[in-house]
Amino acid sequence: MDTDELLQKALDLGEEGDWEGMATQLAEALESHPDNPALLCWLGVAEREMGLPGSAYDRFKEALAQEPEDPYVLATVGNGLAHFDDPEAEAALRSASVMAPDVPLTRWLFGAYLSREGLFEDALRELNAAAELAPEDPVILYEVGVALALKGQMESALDPLTRSIDLDPGEGWSQVVLGLVEAELDRMEDAARDLSEAARLRPVDVEAQLLAALAAEAAEWEDLAYEMMERGRQGALPGDLHLVETVEARLEEGPDSARTFFREELLPGALRERLMNRP
Repeated sequence: MDTDELLQKALDLGEEGDWEGMATQLAEALESHPDNPALLCWLGVAEREMGLPGSAYDRFKEALAQEPEDPYVLATVGNGLAHFDDPEAEAALRSASVMAPDVPLTRWLFGAYLSREGLFEDALRELNAAAELAPEDPVILYEVGVALALKGQMESALDPLTRSIDLDPGEGWSQVVLGLVEAELDRMEDAARDLSEAARLRPVDVEAQLLAALAAEAAEWEDLAYEMMERGRQGALPGDLHLVETVEARLEEGPDSARTFFREELLPGALRERLMNRP
């Protein structure tokens, strides 16, 4: 089996969520091809998904050292390094975008990096170019919305975020972000609807349940508020219990208290943290 076939077999395992199987396949292939940048790159991706950040970082650095000429590999390596705030990430992503300007992946990954670095005009140029190349790609639309929100243009962020969710309705992360943007705009009924729907899609996301509870109470949807709070309580770890108790107390105090606590105490940090989360 040649290298391309080995790589495709491993990538198929990754598509199925079998990151350990993918890593095993790639590690075995690397024994015969130790300097192959594609194998190193995708092993890094698999190891990152397995919760092995140190090993993943080493793989990305090794892959970059091989000076890959494939823009897909270069962009993926650059994005992998960005997760570790490695200064070489920008050059790799920029090179991939210049090398393959008609490939949506290279443009949106570079744009996503730039938006987290606060370079919004450059980020939107890359992301809008990617959106023109792949207008129905929900990930690209999500990243356009993220860039606009990070830039402070919350109203403008609503459309691409909503379109992203329409194209991929089972993806709860984007809908949490949409709900938080709506809350930032003080549209609490919209926020309560989107946050509660997203929370149901992400049952282990305790924060999402509690944010949904506060938004629902602020919108005077008391039954939904207590449902979301109980969902959060059921999934809470010991470190979450203080926040659960605080949210419950705010719900008991009524809509005004819930709104104030949500908008002043939780919303700024929760929104920024999720916007800054790298793809």
